[in-house]
Amino acid sequence: MVKLVESTIDPASVYNSICSAFSGSVVFHYAVVKKQAGSGKSTTSIEYKAQGDTLQELEGIAGELERSWKLEDVLLIRRTGCLVVGEIISLVAASSPNSEDAFEACRHGINRLKKMSTIRKAENFAETP
Repeated sequence: MVKLVESTIDPASVYNSICSAFSGSVVFHYAVVKKQAGSGKSTTSIEYKAQGDTLQELEGIAGELERSWKLEDVLLIRRTGCLVVGEIISLVAASSPNSEDAFEACRHGINRLKKMSTIRKAENFAETP
């Protein structure tokens, strides 16, 4: 399942979206806006915009994960809008009968979401005196 949302991602509600009776392992990764970006400046917020067919790109990533590892389910959520420090940017979740496949699928999904071509971001920085 994939979702593109503008509203806050609620960690408590997503578990029930992916849990399976056949899964021995469910791995979640939340990407969060951090205060210090690689530039050394202090980030106040980041604006994420979808350009093009973002849902199709997310579906493609989910399909890659499902073909490459033994999974029960995959959940990808990507947020758009202006997010402040501490807010969840995205979620990658994978459920599998075994932990190795769940962890590797989640790791690959994280890397793919970072490189999405249909998401543009613009960081906003704190003013320096």
